[in-house]
Amino acid sequence: MLKIGITGGIGSGKSTVCKIFEQLGIPVYSADLEARELMNTDVTLVAALKKEFGADIYDAKGELIRPKLATLVFRDKTKVEKLNALVHPAVKEHFKQWANAQTNCPYVIKEAALMFESESYKGLDYVITVTAPKEVRLKRVIERDGAKRADVLKRMNNQLSEKERVERADFVIKNDGKHPLIPQVMHFHQMFLEAGQPLV
Repeated sequence: MLKIGITGGIGSGKSTVCKIFEQLGIPVYSADLEARELMNTDVTLVAALKKEFGADIYDAKGELIRPKLATLVFRDKTKVEKLNALVHPAVKEHFKQWANAQTNCPYVIKEAALMFESESYKGLDYVITVTAPKEVRLKRVIERDGAKRADVLKRMNNQLSEKERVERADFVIKNDGKHPLIPQVMHFHQMFLEAGQPLV
Protein backbone atom coordinates (compact mmCIF):
# COMPACT_ATOMS: atom_id res chain seq x y z
CA MET A 1 0.00 0.00 0.00
CA LEU A 2 1.39 3.37 -1.03
CA LYS A 3 1.71 6.21 1.47
CA ILE A 4 1.26 9.64 -0.08
CA GLY A 5 2.05 12.94 1.62
CA ILE A 6 0.17 16.15 0.88
CA THR A 7 1.60 19.47 2.03
CA GLY A 8 1.41 23.14 1.18
CA GLY A 9 1.76 26.54 2.75
CA ILE A 10 -0.94 28.17 4.83
CA GLY A 11 -3.96 28.95 2.62
CA SER A 12 -2.76 26.77 -0.27
CA GLY A 13 -5.88 24.59 -0.08
CA LYS A 14 -4.28 21.27 0.91
CA SER A 15 -7.34 20.38 3.03
CA THR A 16 -9.61 21.01 0.03
CA VAL A 17 -7.45 18.69 -2.08
CA CYS A 18 -7.56 16.03 0.67
CA LYS A 19 -11.38 16.25 0.79
CA ILE A 20 -11.50 15.36 -2.92
CA PHE A 21 -9.29 12.31 -2.29
CA GLU A 22 -11.57 11.35 0.63
CA GLN A 23 -14.59 11.52 -1.67
CA LEU A 24 -12.79 8.98 -3.86
CA GLY A 25 -12.67 6.64 -0.85
CA ILE A 26 -9.05 7.24 0.10
CA PRO A 27 -8.31 7.41 3.86
CA VAL A 28 -6.71 10.73 4.88
CA TYR A 29 -4.67 11.25 8.05
CA SER A 30 -4.49 14.88 9.15
CA ALA A 31 -1.20 15.20 11.05
CA ASP A 32 -2.17 18.62 12.42
CA LEU A 33 -5.52 17.46 13.82
CA GLU A 34 -4.02 14.27 15.20
CA ALA A 35 -1.20 16.23 16.86
CA ARG A 36 -3.80 18.33 18.71
CA GLU A 37 -5.54 15.14 19.83
CA LEU A 38 -2.33 13.39 20.91
CA MET A 39 -1.31 16.40 23.01
CA ASN A 40 -4.36 15.57 25.16
CA THR A 41 -4.46 11.77 24.97
CA ASP A 42 -0.91 10.38 24.59
CA VAL A 43 0.20 9.86 28.21
CA THR A 44 3.92 9.85 27.39
CA LEU A 45 3.65 12.99 25.26
CA VAL A 46 1.54 14.82 27.89
CA ALA A 47 4.13 14.01 30.58
CA ALA A 48 6.97 15.25 28.35
CA LEU A 49 5.11 18.49 27.54
CA LYS A 50 4.42 19.15 31.23
CA LYS A 51 8.07 18.52 32.08
CA GLU A 52 9.29 20.85 29.34
CA PHE A 53 6.73 23.67 29.52
CA GLY A 54 5.17 23.35 32.99
CA ALA A 55 2.14 21.42 34.28
CA ASP A 56 0.01 24.60 34.17
CA ILE A 57 -0.30 24.36 30.37
CA TYR A 58 -3.06 21.82 31.16
CA ASP A 59 -6.31 22.67 32.96
CA ALA A 60 -7.89 20.76 35.87
CA LYS A 61 -9.60 18.37 33.42
CA GLY A 62 -6.29 17.53 31.78
CA GLU A 63 -7.04 19.50 28.60
CA LEU A 64 -4.21 21.42 26.97
CA ILE A 65 -4.62 25.20 27.29
CA ARG A 66 -3.51 25.93 23.73
CA PRO A 67 -3.29 29.75 23.98
CA LYS A 68 -1.04 29.40 27.04
CA LEU A 69 1.30 27.02 25.22
CA ALA A 70 1.27 29.27 22.14
CA THR A 71 2.26 32.31 24.23
CA LEU A 72 5.12 30.35 25.79
CA VAL A 73 6.40 28.89 22.57
CA PHE A 74 5.87 30.88 19.40
CA ARG A 75 8.07 33.89 20.16
CA ASP A 76 11.01 31.64 20.92
CA LYS A 77 12.44 29.55 18.10
CA THR A 78 14.26 27.23 20.52
CA LYS A 79 10.99 26.45 22.31
CA VAL A 80 9.23 25.83 18.98
CA GLU A 81 11.97 23.34 18.12
CA LYS A 82 11.59 21.64 21.53
CA LEU A 83 7.82 21.40 21.07
CA ASN A 84 8.22 19.94 17.58
CA ALA A 85 10.87 17.48 18.81
CA LEU A 86 8.31 16.09 21.28
CA VAL A 87 5.17 16.17 19.13
CA HIS A 88 6.43 15.07 15.70
CA PRO A 89 7.79 11.63 16.75
CA ALA A 90 4.48 10.88 18.53
CA VAL A 91 2.53 11.80 15.38
CA LYS A 92 4.89 9.76 13.19
CA GLU A 93 4.35 6.65 15.34
CA HIS A 94 0.58 7.22 15.47
CA PHE A 95 0.45 7.57 11.66
CA LYS A 96 2.34 4.29 11.25
CA GLN A 97 -0.21 2.48 13.44
CA TRP A 98 -3.11 4.18 11.65
CA ALA A 99 -1.74 3.29 8.19
CA ASN A 100 -1.25 -0.36 9.19
CA ALA A 101 -4.88 -0.51 10.32
CA GLN A 102 -6.19 0.66 6.92
CA THR A 103 -7.24 -2.29 4.79
CA ASN A 104 -8.79 -2.69 1.35
CA CYS A 105 -7.42 0.60 0.06
CA PRO A 106 -4.74 1.03 -2.62
CA TYR A 107 -3.10 3.97 -0.88
CA VAL A 108 -3.43 6.34 2.08
CA ILE A 109 -2.74 10.04 2.44
CA LYS A 110 -0.96 11.94 5.18
CA GLU A 111 -1.74 15.66 5.22
CA ALA A 112 0.79 17.82 7.07
CA ALA A 113 1.64 21.52 6.97
CA LEU A 114 5.23 20.95 8.11
CA MET A 115 5.91 17.84 6.02
CA PHE A 116 9.51 18.74 5.20
CA GLU A 117 10.33 20.77 8.32
CA SER A 118 9.30 17.86 10.58
CA GLU A 119 10.88 15.28 8.27
CA SER A 120 7.55 13.43 8.32
CA TYR A 121 7.94 12.82 4.57
CA LYS A 122 10.38 10.04 5.49
CA GLY A 123 8.67 6.69 5.16
CA LEU A 124 6.24 8.05 2.52
CA ASP A 125 6.39 6.95 -1.11
CA TYR A 126 5.57 10.33 -2.66
CA VAL A 127 4.83 13.88 -1.61
CA ILE A 128 2.46 16.26 -3.40
CA THR A 129 2.80 20.00 -2.75
CA VAL A 130 -0.33 22.11 -3.22
CA THR A 131 0.53 25.60 -4.49
CA ALA A 132 -1.30 28.90 -4.87
CA PRO A 133 -0.11 32.49 -5.45
CA LYS A 134 0.81 34.37 -2.27
CA GLU A 135 -1.98 36.96 -2.62
CA VAL A 136 -4.59 34.22 -3.13
CA ARG A 137 -3.34 32.41 -0.03
CA LEU A 138 -3.37 35.62 2.01
CA LYS A 139 -6.94 36.41 0.97
CA ARG A 140 -8.12 32.87 1.82
CA VAL A 141 -6.57 32.88 5.31
CA ILE A 142 -7.78 36.41 6.15
CA GLU A 143 -11.33 35.43 5.12
CA ARG A 144 -11.19 32.00 6.79
CA ASP A 145 -9.58 32.99 10.11
CA GLY A 146 -10.50 36.66 10.34
CA ALA A 147 -6.76 37.22 10.76
CA LYS A 148 -4.78 40.41 10.17
CA ARG A 149 -2.70 40.57 7.00
CA ALA A 150 0.52 41.22 8.97
CA ASP A 151 -0.11 38.16 11.18
CA VAL A 152 -0.74 35.91 8.17
CA LEU A 153 2.42 37.17 6.47
CA LYS A 154 4.36 36.41 9.65
CA ARG A 155 3.01 32.85 9.68
CA MET A 156 3.89 32.46 5.99
CA ASN A 157 7.43 33.70 6.61
CA ASN A 158 7.88 31.12 9.38
CA GLN A 159 7.11 28.32 6.92
CA LEU A 160 9.29 26.86 4.20
CA SER A 161 9.13 28.89 0.98
CA GLU A 162 6.79 27.67 -1.76
CA LYS A 163 9.77 27.35 -4.10
CA GLU A 164 11.54 25.01 -1.67
CA ARG A 165 8.39 22.95 -1.05
CA VAL A 166 7.91 22.51 -4.82
CA GLU A 167 11.56 21.53 -5.32
CA ARG A 168 11.38 18.89 -2.58
CA ALA A 169 8.03 17.41 -3.65
CA ASP A 170 7.56 14.64 -6.19
CA PHE A 171 4.41 16.19 -7.66
CA VAL A 172 2.56 19.53 -7.62
CA ILE A 173 -1.15 20.39 -7.62
CA LYS A 174 -1.91 24.00 -8.63
CA ASN A 175 -4.78 25.53 -6.66
CA ASP A 176 -4.68 28.97 -8.26
CA GLY A 177 -8.25 29.21 -9.55
CA LYS A 178 -7.05 28.76 -13.15
CA HIS A 179 -6.34 25.02 -13.04
CA PRO A 180 -9.41 23.00 -11.93
CA LEU A 181 -8.57 20.81 -8.93
CA ILE A 182 -10.65 17.72 -9.69
CA PRO A 183 -8.87 16.74 -12.96
CA GLN A 184 -5.49 17.15 -11.23
CA VAL A 185 -6.58 14.98 -8.29
CA MET A 186 -8.07 12.37 -10.65
CA HIS A 187 -4.78 12.23 -12.57
CA PHE A 188 -2.84 11.35 -9.40
CA HIS A 189 -5.58 9.06 -8.10
CA GLN A 190 -5.39 7.02 -11.31
CA MET A 191 -1.59 7.02 -11.17
CA PHE A 192 -1.54 5.71 -7.59
CA LEU A 193 -4.23 3.11 -8.31
CA GLU A 194 -2.15 1.75 -11.17
CA ALA A 195 1.06 1.72 -9.15
CA GLY A 196 1.30 -1.78 -7.77
CA GLN A 197 4.69 -0.70 -6.51
CA PRO A 198 6.32 2.74 -6.02
CA LEU A 199 6.67 4.64 -9.28
CA VAL A 200 10.11 5.18 -10.69
